[in-house]
This record gives sequence, C-alpha cells and structure tokens, in this order.
Amino acid sequence: MLGERILLGPGPSLVPPEVTAAMAAPMVGHMDPDLFPVLEETARLLRQVFQTANELTLAVSGTGTAGMEATLLHMVKPGERLVVCSAGFFADRLIEIGGRIGAEVVRVEAAWGRPIDPADLERALGRLGGGRTTVAAVHVETSTGVLHPIADLARVAHAHDAAILVDAVASLGGADLPTDAWDLDACYSGSQKCLSAPPGMAPVTVHTRTRGRFRPATFYLDLEGLWTYWGAPHGYHHTVPVSLVYAMREALRLVAAEGLPARVERHRRMTRALWAGLEAMGLELLVPEPHRSPTITTVRIPAGADDAKVRTRLLREYSIEIAGGLGPLRGQIWRIGLMGYSCQPKWVLALLGALEAVLTAEGVRLPKGDAARAAAARL
Repeated sequence: MLGERILLGPGPSLVPPEVTAAMAAPMVGHMDPDLFPVLEETARLLRQVFQTANELTLAVSGTGTAGMEATLLHMVKPGERLVVCSAGFFADRLIEIGGRIGAEVVRVEAAWGRPIDPADLERALGRLGGGRTTVAAVHVETSTGVLHPIADLARVAHAHDAAILVDAVASLGGADLPTDAWDLDACYSGSQKCLSAPPGMAPVTVHTRTRGRFRPATFYLDLEGLWTYWGAPHGYHHTVPVSLVYAMREALRLVAAEGLPARVERHRRMTRALWAGLEAMGLELLVPEPHRSPTITTVRIPAGADDAKVRTRLLREYSIEIAGGLGPLRGQIWRIGLMGYSCQPKWVLALLGALEAVLTAEGVRLPKGDAARAAAARL
C-alpha cells in the first residue's frame, strides 16, 4: 500500500475524511429506489456549485475528459464549426476530440502562460461565414495556471450567435463560475480537484437551448440518455459507480456547508499567500498576476535546480506531491495546486519550508526563512 501523500499538484487533491467515510456506505444496486434521492440531491447540489438553474445537470461516470467528450458530442455535429481558444494542453485536447468527432476546428491562440484575448476571438468569429459555431474555452488551464476571461469570451461568442462550452475542471468550487450569469451553453468539470472527491465523476451542466438538436454518435456519453437515469423516473442507462456518487454528494455537501463565496475566497487567500512565499524565496511565477488562477500556480524552475530530482525529493522526504510542466513548458515550470481540501494554511507553509530545504540542499542559493514569513503575513 502506498504511503500517505500531501497532494499539492494539479489534481487530484486531498479527500476530506467525511468523503472517505461516505464511500464506505453499504453498496446498493444502481436501480435501488433508495439511491434515486441520492442522485437527485447530488444534481441539486451541483446546480448550486455551477450557479445554474439548468435541469440537465449531472455527474458523468468518468474523469474530466469524459465530461469534455460528452459535452462536445452533445453540442457539435460532424461538419459543424468548433472554435477553440487554445493556450494550453487541455485546450489542445478539445481540439483533438473535436477533430475526432468530425468538427471543422478553428484555433484562436495565445502563448502558453498568457490569457486568450477576447479581441482575437472577435476577429476570428468575424472572419467566419454562416453555419452553427461552438466556441470552446478553458476557465483555468491546468497546464499553465492561467485564469481565462470566460465572461468576456462568452459575450463575444453570443454576439456572433455562437454557443460557448467551458472547461471548468480546475475551477469549479475554487474560482467563481456563475454559469447562468455568464450565459454559458454548457460546462463540465472533474470531481477530483476543487471539489475534493475521488477521481471518477465529471460534473456537467447544459443549458436548455442546447438540448435536443440531434442524437450524438455515442451511447455511454449521451447526456440526454444519462438524464433519463439521473432525472425522474430514473430509467436504466448504465451501472453508475455508486460509491463515487456517495463521495460526490458528501463533497458537495461540504461545499454547501462552507458556502460557495467563502470557499472561493479561501482559495484566493491561500493562493496569494503561496505566491508571496514563492516570490520571497526569489522564484519567478510564470503568469502575470492579473491572469493567475486561484487554484493552480505555475513557478519557473530556478537555475541550478533539477526538475525531476526536486519533485522526487519533495515526495520521498516530505510526502509532498507537486507536478512538472506539460508540452512546451516541460522542464521549465512546477505546477502547484491548492484545491479543495488541499487548500489550507498548513499545507502552504509545509510546502514552502520543504521546497526551501530541498532547493538549498541542491545548491540553489535562497534567502532563508523569508518564504514562510511572507506567506504567514498574507495568511
């Protein structure tokens, strides 16, 4: 059995003991009538965290990528146009899946570590001809730590009669995401990040106006088919992972108990303390402050430090997990996640102390103790 870890990477996050305990509840059949109220409560709590009144709100059995694929299949017919705001690894995954389902994919690009400019989307949509268009954008790009301007991108999309689909895998429950106020057509997330449930469920919400256009070329990920199970009268679709549903419900109950505004503010405050500590250590953050995510921080690896060696020592000597870079940022940055149950003062201070000790042992010259003092002042 693996030892206990302090999970401070880009996901999964630490799981609260209440959620772990919920998974130990007795197993029931997926068509047990006593399970249906659990599904209904889970859907209701998901609407609260998505800040939406959308009826079709559920958790797909699968990780965030299942939510990505399910919503793309729901919204984009083969041959229709998909405009992807591309500035990171997971936006590129939207492009990959869009191409596989036969969409006409158009990129609107920004450099990794910088936000998509709504003016670039405006120009791209203005150049396109008629026909249905869906814009896809990532709220928090897990590979870069950028918080993209979803509200502005949605306004531009709707001004051109385009639908908008949003990836909220690394933001739901940790950053403000008012789905209805921003008029999003669909949004998906993952259970294992800011919600602090185990991996394996993908929350999804879909606006009424996007429903019923066509039947997608999938059974398992057909959102309307899934809704026949999640919504009354709860017809059979597939065998859901019952224990993960229990875990999701308990995680959402904890979000509701804390209060969504308070939870968002906690993520903002803890992450700002982390930034202060890293900068006091003399490290450089990748993303300019106005565009930094409150859930994932990307820090440039200092000269003289070995990426994999530092991360391995953090894991083996301090049981702390952080992640390296992806794609063109591989070997250039570390990715630190403060999400959900992992987003606590003790873990901020533990990481800063451990990182200072490891970098010093590796021969990187750092000011001693400044990181913890700077973070504590913010906390």
